[in-house]
Amino acid sequence: MLNRRHLRVKVMHSLYAFFQSKNTDLRAGEKELLFSLEKVYDLYIYYLSLLPEIAEVALHITEDAKQKYFPTEEERNPNKKFIENFAITKLASNQHLHQMISKRKINWKSEPEMIKKMINMVKASPEYQEYMATPAGNVEEDKEFLVKIFKNYIGPEDLLIHLFEEKSIYWMDDFDLVASMVIKTIRNISQNSGPNDPLIPLFKDEEDDRGFAVDLFRKTIIKSDEYEKLIAEKTDNWEVERIAMMDVLLMKMALAEMLNFPNIPVKVTLNEYIELSKNYSTPKSKMFINGILDKLVISLKDKQLINKVGRGLME
Repeated sequence: MLNRRHLRVKVMHSLYAFFQSKNTDLRAGEKELLFSLEKVYDLYIYYLSLLPEIAEVALHITEDAKQKYFPTEEERNPNKKFIENFAITKLASNQHLHQMISKRKINWKSEPEMIKKMINMVKASPEYQEYMATPAGNVEEDKEFLVKIFKNYIGPEDLLIHLFEEKSIYWMDDFDLVASMVIKTIRNISQNSGPNDPLIPLFKDEEDDRGFAVDLFRKTIIKSDEYEKLIAEKTDNWEVERIAMMDVLLMKMALAEMLNFPNIPVKVTLNEYIELSKNYSTPKSKMFINGILDKLVISLKDKQLINKVGRGLME
Protein backbone atom coordinates (compact mmCIF):
# COMPACT_ATOMS: atom_id res chain seq x y z
CA MET A 1 0.00 0.00 0.00
CA LEU A 2 1.45 3.35 -1.03
CA ASN A 3 2.31 5.66 1.85
CA ARG A 4 2.75 9.42 1.66
CA ARG A 5 6.55 9.21 1.49
CA HIS A 6 6.40 6.91 -1.51
CA LEU A 7 3.86 9.21 -3.14
CA ARG A 8 6.30 12.10 -2.66
CA VAL A 9 9.07 10.04 -4.27
CA LYS A 10 6.88 9.30 -7.29
CA VAL A 11 5.95 12.97 -7.60
CA MET A 12 9.62 13.94 -7.29
CA HIS A 13 10.61 11.61 -10.15
CA SER A 14 7.76 12.86 -12.34
CA LEU A 15 8.65 16.50 -11.65
CA TYR A 16 12.32 15.88 -12.40
CA ALA A 17 11.41 14.29 -15.75
CA PHE A 18 8.92 17.09 -16.48
CA PHE A 19 11.42 19.91 -15.88
CA GLN A 20 14.31 18.12 -17.58
CA SER A 21 12.28 17.53 -20.72
CA LYS A 22 11.21 21.20 -20.86
CA ASN A 23 7.67 19.86 -21.08
CA THR A 24 4.76 22.29 -20.95
CA ASP A 25 1.90 19.80 -21.15
CA LEU A 26 0.70 19.59 -17.56
CA ARG A 27 -2.00 17.02 -18.33
CA ALA A 28 0.50 14.70 -20.00
CA GLY A 29 2.77 15.02 -16.95
CA GLU A 30 -0.08 14.18 -14.57
CA LYS A 31 -1.00 11.16 -16.71
CA GLU A 32 2.59 9.93 -16.55
CA LEU A 33 2.62 10.37 -12.77
CA LEU A 34 -0.57 8.32 -12.32
CA PHE A 35 0.80 5.66 -14.65
CA SER A 36 3.94 5.38 -12.50
CA LEU A 37 1.75 4.87 -9.42
CA GLU A 38 -0.23 2.09 -11.10
CA LYS A 39 2.97 0.32 -12.11
CA VAL A 40 3.75 -0.28 -8.43
CA TYR A 41 0.82 -2.72 -8.33
CA ASP A 42 2.18 -4.58 -11.35
CA LEU A 43 5.36 -5.31 -9.40
CA TYR A 44 3.29 -6.50 -6.42
CA ILE A 45 1.36 -8.92 -8.64
CA TYR A 46 4.57 -10.12 -10.29
CA TYR A 47 6.11 -11.01 -6.92
CA LEU A 48 2.91 -12.47 -5.48
CA SER A 49 2.23 -14.67 -8.52
CA LEU A 50 5.84 -15.88 -8.50
CA LEU A 51 5.29 -17.90 -5.31
CA PRO A 52 2.61 -20.33 -6.65
CA GLU A 53 4.50 -20.42 -9.95
CA ILE A 54 7.62 -21.69 -8.16
CA ALA A 55 5.55 -24.36 -6.38
CA GLU A 56 3.86 -25.43 -9.63
CA VAL A 57 7.17 -25.84 -11.46
CA ALA A 58 8.61 -27.67 -8.44
CA LEU A 59 5.64 -30.07 -8.66
CA HIS A 60 6.33 -30.73 -12.37
CA ILE A 61 9.98 -31.43 -11.59
CA THR A 62 8.91 -33.85 -8.85
CA GLU A 63 6.47 -35.65 -11.15
CA ASP A 64 9.07 -35.90 -13.94
CA ALA A 65 11.54 -37.46 -11.51
CA LYS A 66 9.08 -40.29 -10.85
CA GLN A 67 9.20 -41.21 -14.54
CA LYS A 68 12.90 -42.02 -14.55
CA TYR A 69 13.86 -45.60 -15.38
CA PHE A 70 15.46 -46.02 -11.97
CA PRO A 71 14.02 -43.39 -9.61
CA THR A 72 15.40 -43.22 -6.11
CA GLU A 73 13.23 -43.90 -3.08
CA GLU A 74 13.03 -40.14 -2.47
CA GLU A 75 11.96 -39.58 -6.08
CA ARG A 76 9.29 -42.29 -5.86
CA ASN A 77 7.91 -40.90 -2.59
CA PRO A 78 8.78 -37.19 -2.56
CA ASN A 79 8.26 -34.87 0.37
CA LYS A 80 5.57 -32.48 -0.89
CA LYS A 81 5.47 -30.19 2.11
CA PHE A 82 6.82 -27.20 0.17
CA ILE A 83 4.67 -27.86 -2.89
CA GLU A 84 1.58 -28.11 -0.69
CA ASN A 85 2.49 -25.16 1.54
CA PHE A 86 -0.76 -23.77 2.96
CA ALA A 87 -0.04 -20.12 2.09
CA ILE A 88 1.08 -20.93 -1.44
CA THR A 89 -2.04 -23.05 -1.99
CA LYS A 90 -4.25 -20.18 -0.84
CA LEU A 91 -2.48 -17.74 -3.17
CA ALA A 92 -2.79 -20.18 -6.08
CA SER A 93 -6.57 -20.32 -5.60
CA ASN A 94 -7.12 -16.59 -5.02
CA GLN A 95 -9.45 -15.30 -7.74
CA HIS A 96 -8.45 -11.66 -7.29
CA LEU A 97 -4.83 -12.60 -7.93
CA HIS A 98 -5.85 -14.46 -11.10
CA GLN A 99 -7.89 -11.47 -12.24
CA MET A 100 -4.94 -9.12 -11.70
CA ILE A 101 -2.58 -11.49 -13.50
CA SER A 102 -4.91 -11.46 -16.50
CA LYS A 103 -5.73 -7.75 -16.38
CA ARG A 104 -2.11 -6.64 -16.03
CA LYS A 105 -0.73 -9.28 -18.40
CA ILE A 106 1.63 -10.78 -15.83
CA ASN A 107 3.43 -13.81 -17.25
CA TRP A 108 6.07 -16.10 -15.73
CA LYS A 109 5.83 -18.80 -18.43
CA SER A 110 8.42 -16.94 -20.49
CA GLU A 111 10.99 -17.14 -17.66
CA PRO A 112 11.51 -20.88 -17.07
CA GLU A 113 15.21 -20.53 -16.25
CA MET A 114 14.54 -17.84 -13.66
CA ILE A 115 11.91 -20.03 -12.00
CA LYS A 116 14.32 -22.98 -11.86
CA LYS A 117 17.01 -20.76 -10.32
CA MET A 118 14.52 -19.64 -7.67
CA ILE A 119 13.64 -23.27 -6.89
CA ASN A 120 17.29 -24.31 -6.59
CA MET A 121 18.08 -21.30 -4.41
CA VAL A 122 15.17 -22.06 -2.09
CA LYS A 123 16.04 -25.76 -1.84
CA ALA A 124 19.67 -24.96 -1.03
CA SER A 125 18.71 -22.74 1.91
CA PRO A 126 19.01 -23.93 5.53
CA GLU A 127 15.46 -22.65 6.12
CA TYR A 128 14.17 -25.10 3.50
CA GLN A 129 16.09 -28.03 4.99
CA GLU A 130 14.76 -27.27 8.46
CA TYR A 131 11.20 -26.76 7.20
CA MET A 132 11.10 -29.99 5.19
CA ALA A 133 12.37 -32.00 8.16
CA THR A 134 9.23 -31.36 10.24
CA PRO A 135 5.74 -32.84 9.71
CA ALA A 136 3.24 -31.01 7.49
CA GLY A 137 0.05 -29.39 8.72
CA ASN A 138 1.12 -26.32 10.73
CA VAL A 139 -0.47 -23.28 9.07
CA GLU A 140 1.59 -20.68 10.96
CA GLU A 141 4.81 -22.56 10.22
CA ASP A 142 3.92 -22.63 6.52
CA LYS A 143 3.31 -18.89 6.49
CA GLU A 144 6.46 -17.96 8.41
CA PHE A 145 8.59 -20.24 6.23
CA LEU A 146 7.27 -18.53 3.12
CA VAL A 147 7.94 -15.11 4.65
CA LYS A 148 11.53 -16.10 5.48
CA ILE A 149 12.15 -17.50 2.01
CA PHE A 150 10.72 -14.41 0.35
CA LYS A 151 12.49 -11.94 2.66
CA ASN A 152 15.89 -13.64 2.61
CA TYR A 153 16.13 -15.08 -0.89
CA ILE A 154 13.43 -14.28 -3.44
CA GLY A 155 12.81 -10.60 -2.70
CA PRO A 156 16.47 -9.44 -2.64
CA GLU A 157 17.70 -11.77 -5.40
CA ASP A 158 19.85 -9.64 -7.76
CA LEU A 159 19.01 -11.61 -10.90
CA LEU A 160 15.31 -11.17 -10.26
CA ILE A 161 15.66 -7.45 -9.51
CA HIS A 162 17.70 -7.06 -12.71
CA LEU A 163 14.93 -8.80 -14.65
CA PHE A 164 12.35 -6.40 -13.20
CA GLU A 165 14.54 -3.37 -13.94
CA GLU A 166 14.67 -4.48 -17.57
CA LYS A 167 10.88 -4.80 -17.65
CA SER A 168 10.16 -1.31 -16.31
CA ILE A 169 12.07 1.87 -15.49
CA TYR A 170 9.37 2.76 -12.96
CA TRP A 171 10.32 0.15 -10.36
CA MET A 172 13.74 1.39 -9.23
CA ASP A 173 12.44 2.68 -5.87
CA ASP A 174 9.58 0.24 -5.36
CA PHE A 175 11.23 -3.03 -4.31
CA ASP A 176 11.25 -2.49 -0.54
CA LEU A 177 7.68 -1.20 -0.49
CA VAL A 178 6.37 -4.04 -2.62
CA ALA A 179 8.28 -6.63 -0.56
CA SER A 180 6.52 -5.35 2.56
CA MET A 181 3.17 -5.67 0.74
CA VAL A 182 3.90 -9.27 -0.24
CA ILE A 183 4.95 -10.19 3.30
CA LYS A 184 1.82 -8.57 4.73
CA THR A 185 -0.32 -10.47 2.22
CA ILE A 186 1.22 -13.79 3.29
CA ARG A 187 0.75 -13.03 6.98
CA ASN A 188 -2.88 -12.02 6.38
CA ILE A 189 -3.69 -15.51 5.10
CA SER A 190 -5.63 -17.59 7.62
CA GLN A 191 -7.37 -20.92 7.93
CA ASN A 192 -10.58 -19.13 6.92
CA SER A 193 -9.11 -17.46 3.82
CA GLY A 194 -11.17 -18.12 0.71
CA PRO A 195 -10.71 -17.71 -3.05
CA ASN A 196 -12.52 -14.36 -3.04
CA ASP A 197 -10.46 -12.70 -0.32
CA PRO A 198 -9.20 -9.30 -1.55
CA LEU A 199 -5.54 -8.49 -2.03
CA ILE A 200 -3.89 -5.48 -0.42
CA PRO A 201 -5.04 -2.35 -2.31
CA LEU A 202 -2.56 0.05 -3.88
CA PHE A 203 -4.00 3.03 -1.99
CA LYS A 204 -5.29 3.38 1.55
CA ASP A 205 -7.75 6.01 0.28
CA GLU A 206 -7.53 6.10 -3.51
CA GLU A 207 -9.25 9.45 -4.04
CA ASP A 208 -7.30 11.19 -1.27
CA ASP A 209 -3.92 9.70 -2.17
CA ARG A 210 -4.26 10.28 -5.91
CA GLY A 211 -5.46 13.81 -5.18
CA PHE A 212 -2.45 14.49 -2.95
CA ALA A 213 0.00 13.28 -5.60
CA VAL A 214 -1.61 15.17 -8.48
CA ASP A 215 -2.08 18.39 -6.47
CA LEU A 216 1.53 18.34 -5.26
CA PHE A 217 2.74 17.76 -8.82
CA ARG A 218 0.50 20.48 -10.25
CA LYS A 219 1.15 23.13 -7.56
CA THR A 220 4.92 22.65 -7.77
CA ILE A 221 4.86 23.26 -11.53
CA ILE A 222 2.34 26.10 -11.62
CA LYS A 223 4.15 28.10 -8.93
CA SER A 224 7.67 26.98 -9.83
CA ASP A 225 8.92 30.48 -10.70
CA GLU A 226 7.38 31.98 -7.56
CA TYR A 227 8.99 29.32 -5.36
CA GLU A 228 12.33 29.78 -7.10
CA LYS A 229 12.30 33.48 -6.20
CA LEU A 230 11.53 32.65 -2.56
CA ILE A 231 14.44 30.20 -2.49
CA ALA A 232 16.77 32.70 -4.16
CA GLU A 233 16.04 35.27 -1.43
CA LYS A 234 17.35 32.87 1.23
CA THR A 235 20.40 31.46 -0.57
CA ASP A 236 23.02 33.98 0.47
CA ASN A 237 25.70 34.44 -2.18
CA TRP A 238 24.29 31.53 -4.18
CA GLU A 239 22.57 31.81 -7.55
CA VAL A 240 19.76 29.28 -7.88
CA GLU A 241 21.27 28.05 -11.15
CA ARG A 242 24.36 26.90 -9.23
CA ILE A 243 22.39 24.83 -6.73
CA ALA A 244 21.92 21.13 -7.49
CA MET A 245 18.71 20.72 -9.49
CA MET A 246 17.41 18.04 -7.11
CA ASP A 247 17.93 20.34 -4.11
CA VAL A 248 15.93 23.10 -5.78
CA LEU A 249 13.21 20.64 -6.78
CA LEU A 250 12.89 19.25 -3.23
CA MET A 251 12.64 22.76 -1.78
CA LYS A 252 9.98 23.72 -4.34
CA MET A 253 7.99 20.62 -3.42
CA ALA A 254 8.34 21.47 0.28
CA LEU A 255 7.05 24.99 -0.37
CA ALA A 256 4.15 23.67 -2.45
CA GLU A 257 3.22 21.31 0.37
CA MET A 258 3.54 23.88 3.16
CA LEU A 259 1.53 26.52 1.33
CA ASN A 260 -1.20 24.38 -0.25
CA PHE A 261 -1.93 21.47 2.09
CA PRO A 262 -3.53 22.84 5.26
CA ASN A 263 -3.82 19.45 6.98
CA ILE A 264 -0.12 18.51 6.82
CA PRO A 265 1.98 19.83 9.75
CA VAL A 266 4.93 22.03 8.83
CA LYS A 267 7.28 19.79 10.83
CA VAL A 268 6.16 16.73 8.86
CA THR A 269 6.82 18.48 5.56
CA LEU A 270 10.30 19.61 6.65
CA ASN A 271 11.26 16.16 7.91
CA GLU A 272 9.99 14.42 4.77
CA TYR A 273 11.98 16.53 2.31
CA ILE A 274 15.13 16.49 4.40
CA GLU A 275 14.85 12.67 4.45
CA LEU A 276 14.36 12.58 0.68
CA SER A 277 17.49 14.70 0.22
CA LYS A 278 19.56 12.03 2.00
CA ASN A 279 18.66 9.43 -0.61
CA TYR A 280 18.28 11.46 -3.78
CA SER A 281 20.73 14.36 -3.64
CA THR A 282 24.31 15.17 -2.61
CA PRO A 283 25.92 14.33 0.76
CA LYS A 284 25.75 18.00 1.82
CA SER A 285 22.17 18.52 0.66
CA LYS A 286 20.56 17.61 3.98
CA MET A 287 22.18 20.48 5.88
CA PHE A 288 21.77 22.92 3.00
CA ILE A 289 18.07 22.19 2.42
CA ASN A 290 17.39 22.17 6.16
CA GLY A 291 18.94 25.62 6.56
CA ILE A 292 17.09 27.18 3.61
CA LEU A 293 13.73 25.68 4.54
CA ASP A 294 14.09 26.86 8.14
CA LYS A 295 14.62 30.41 6.88
CA LEU A 296 11.68 30.12 4.50
CA VAL A 297 9.34 28.86 7.21
CA ILE A 298 10.21 31.78 9.51
CA SER A 299 9.69 34.27 6.67
CA LEU A 300 6.42 32.73 5.47
CA LYS A 301 5.03 32.56 9.02
CA ASP A 302 5.92 36.22 9.57
CA LYS A 303 4.01 37.10 6.41
CA GLN A 304 1.13 34.83 7.54
CA LEU A 305 1.31 32.89 4.28
CA ILE A 306 1.23 29.46 5.91
CA ASN A 307 -2.31 28.51 6.88
CA LYS A 308 -2.90 25.24 8.68
CA VAL A 309 -6.12 23.70 9.97
CA GLY A 310 -5.86 22.20 13.45
CA ARG A 311 -3.78 22.66 16.58
CA GLY A 312 -0.04 22.14 16.41
CA LEU A 313 0.20 21.99 12.61
CA MET A 314 2.20 25.23 12.36
CA GLU A 315 5.03 23.92 14.52
